[in-house]
Amino acid sequence: MKVAFITTDNRENERQYHLPHPTFGSAPEALLSGFRERKDLTVHVISCTQRVVQAPEKLAANLYFHSLHVPKVGWLRTGYQGCIRATRNLLRALRPDVVHGQGTERECSLAAVMSGWPNVITIHGNMRLIAKLAKPKTLSHLNLAALLEGPTVRMAGGVVCISRYTQAAVKGTARRTWLVPNAVHPSFFEVERRPADPPLILCVGVISRRKNQLALLTALDRLASRFHFRARFIGQASPDDPYCQEFLSRAGKIPWADEVRATGRAEIRETFSRASLLVLPSLEDNCPMVILEAAAAGVPVLASGVGGVPEYVEDRVNGSLFDPNEPHELAERLAEFLTDPQPFERAAIEARRRASAAFHPRIIAARHVDVYHQLLGSPMPACA
Repeated sequence: MKVAFITTDNRENERQYHLPHPTFGSAPEALLSGFRERKDLTVHVISCTQRVVQAPEKLAANLYFHSLHVPKVGWLRTGYQGCIRATRNLLRALRPDVVHGQGTERECSLAAVMSGWPNVITIHGNMRLIAKLAKPKTLSHLNLAALLEGPTVRMAGGVVCISRYTQAAVKGTARRTWLVPNAVHPSFFEVERRPADPPLILCVGVISRRKNQLALLTALDRLASRFHFRARFIGQASPDDPYCQEFLSRAGKIPWADEVRATGRAEIRETFSRASLLVLPSLEDNCPMVILEAAAAGVPVLASGVGGVPEYVEDRVNGSLFDPNEPHELAERLAEFLTDPQPFERAAIEARRRASAAFHPRIIAARHVDVYHQLLGSPMPACA
């Protein structure tokens, strides 16, 4: 089977066009690692960039890479028309069996559904739900992405949902859906933990109101006089965002908070080896990759019970949940951990066992191949 796999080259996201090799988001990268082992697949990875970049012909024996240069005028403000046309032109030559678009945040899913070939899309972040919470400015990236998500879902041959939360969000709109979690890169299963002393509390995610890091700062501040710990925040912070400005200002004055910065997956894996607890205080989330990666690495997880998170974190079984709308609950659960971490560690052992059985790339790659066969083997039902 020949699959065209449309995803974002991180060199475009980060404007790092000089780098010699493409990298992709955590979920697509992990899935591709599973595809590498499939002798029945030939995968053509397709990414658009606004500048010409180096493009290796192959990423693996059965993984080809195509970088399409699309000038700025062909991007979001024109509904990604340049990306759509460039992708269609390439697909005419490739003649794939299936086109798979990764995410509705950018051009990938829209290019897949406009390709003219049998297609599926994966929704990672529910842009309409995120926009409903964030209330973005008109014509901002988030506002336009949310507007484009609806027609993209309606046109898609099917939607791969990484949680039942997303399935519910596209119910009545998507032609058909499949529930398939994200894969976790094999390297996370190889992490050997050496938890730091004092405990290192880790929070990973873009600094934003939706990710709710200020709530974690407030909760930890209440505990700082009673417990000895350090906190590390990993994620991009926009200097123009008022929420980020407030967070950075407060974090910079706290002695137990490490420097706030973005980092790559390799450093996150290394941090996992030293982390005592991962905390995710989000107000809305589909299924954050960092929760699955922490589970694979055996790091205890404390997360807000919102969106798709409770589908993967069972409270006091393979992790711990709290209500982000209850101001004292996060501080109470953190105090539980800092008083006696052993129940959290036992839950992490169970989380690692479940992750190995459910999120390994070989398993998730096989489930995607099954989705492709179902898409090609049965007629596409009409929209509800």
